[in-house]
Amino acid sequence: MVGEIDFLQGLTAHFLIGLGLSFLAGFIIGLERESKGKPAGISTHCFVIGGSMIFSYLSGQVDPNSTSRIAAQIVTGIGFLGAGLILKSEEDKRVTNLTTAASIWFSCSIGMSFGFGFYFMGIVAIVFAVLVARIPKITRLRIGNW
Repeated sequence: MVGEIDFLQGLTAHFLIGLGLSFLAGFIIGLERESKGKPAGISTHCFVIGGSMIFSYLSGQVDPNSTSRIAAQIVTGIGFLGAGLILKSEEDKRVTNLTTAASIWFSCSIGMSFGFGFYFMGIVAIVFAVLVARIPKITRLRIGNW
């Protein structure tokens, strides 16, 4: 039939897969951050990954010859968002939330990978993000009498 749209073909399927994977990634990474009581959790990570996925997807559709312009702005914008999470205590001059800010920035790359259709890369990056966040701090390890 002329004008009939097959709902799960082509661009629609790519978009839905990317958005679904973005939600899954945001949920997994955000859950890990929330389990440690960090300020950026499930919702924040879902929005960052989903938003960067949509911007990347759109840039590929609107101007396939120049996707790097929007990609560069996503990286910068999310870096600015993450910077707002970093705090320095006046009392002991300790910096906090640096890992959470980095996880926001890294999450942006996951969303971009989904938006550009690199699903395997994004899935491997989810595993990487969770594993890295679970590495214990060296100061918490008691190794001999160092």
